Amino acid sequence: MRKIVLATALAIGSISIGTAATPIIFHDGIMEEVMQQDFQEIAVSEVPSPVIQALEEDYAGAVVNKAYVDENKTYKLEVTNEDGTMVELFADEDGNWLNM
Repeated sequence: MRKIVLATALAIGSISIGTAATPIIFHDGIMEEVMQQDFQEIAVSEVPSPVIQALEEDYAGAVVNKAYVDENKTYKLEVTNEDGTMVELFADEDGNWLNM
């Protein structure tokens, strides 16, 4: 009887281990893996002026904490709004906001 219980426990354990692949997480209908792009951190001073101008116009009083860019010249900004809330914004090099 113990052999049957042990065999059952091993079978169940191997099933859960074998299927423990990284889950795909959906965010707004887009796979999380797709959203993860290769952004490289840059100095805030390297962010193009059209992006900074768009930030000043649309998010008055916001402060850029960190800036990143990818190979497609998409800029990711970690921003603290005037009210203290933090947000990530994405823009192209012309200062157009992107939904990511």
